[in-house]
Amino acid sequence: MHVLVKGAGVAGLTVAHELTLRSADVTVMDPNPDFGQAASWLAGGMLAPWCEREGADEAVLLRGRGAIDRWDMMLPGEVHRNGTLVVAPARDQGELDRFASRTSGHEWLGEEQIGPLEPALAGRFRRALFFPLEGHLDPRRVLGLLREKLAARGVAFIGQVAETTGYDDIVDCTGAARIGQTSGLRGVRGEMLYLHTPEVCLARPVRLLHPRFPVYIVPRGNGLFMVGATMIETEFAGPISARSMMELLNAAYAVHPAFADATVIETGAGIRPAFADNFPRVTREAEAVVLNGLYRHGFLLAPTMAQEAVDLVFSRTEPGGNC
Repeated sequence: MHVLVKGAGVAGLTVAHELTLRSADVTVMDPNPDFGQAASWLAGGMLAPWCEREGADEAVLLRGRGAIDRWDMMLPGEVHRNGTLVVAPARDQGELDRFASRTSGHEWLGEEQIGPLEPALAGRFRRALFFPLEGHLDPRRVLGLLREKLAARGVAFIGQVAETTGYDDIVDCTGAARIGQTSGLRGVRGEMLYLHTPEVCLARPVRLLHPRFPVYIVPRGNGLFMVGATMIETEFAGPISARSMMELLNAAYAVHPAFADATVIETGAGIRPAFADNFPRVTREAEAVVLNGLYRHGFLLAPTMAQEAVDLVFSRTEPGGNC
């Protein structure tokens, strides 16, 4: 079976990987081979289904809790299984209690336990929630490695072409490009920045709770940190706003004052595709299977949703299918 996958972000690449596991002949089409237009290029890379359950439907937890193992099988050694630490300023301790009440899979830590876990945060927070089963990865490194792996398996990567006939099926993973084409799909703006400082060392993502602007800080190694991310109901794709920049920097400073002297390496803004329930869908539309709506759960949910998309592809050639 020869399948065309449209889009080379995290959704498209995980679909292509799943197809190769089932011995399909795969071509991936994307006009931006450097990932520059992919929302997943700006992602935090947190594999945190229990943390995400705080503000998401239980389906995110059920579909996402196997993500660490799935990514480990795809790219052994690229997942950091260090858990997630959730903290809050003294004035917002109620936010920490509220967060804990809305999810599971966590342990309460006191001040004397936070320091040994994250020495850089010793004495800075009285309480924290620790989610030991969660993990994280570096999205940019993973996207590149997965593409290399697929190419080594014989997957062809091509740019935009006018003609897409000659394939047994098509899987559309073009994300925000389908806004206006797929019913109910909207854009949610996300903004982030990269900071560099040798003065802070973290082993895991740290989430800072705030009643208006919760923020996460994800270590990338060698003093580099990704700080994100806004969730703004707009499809404006311009540069990061001054307000968002200040909020992200203030949050980083609240986690550790050394971030005040950090170098701003990069800022970014992108549009996350989402449906009304903020949960992705796999559907068949016309002549293609469409996987879209990953919202802020791209790396968490992509492996499971890719399997569902490929199941739908192969259902056409199995007994009782459409062909």
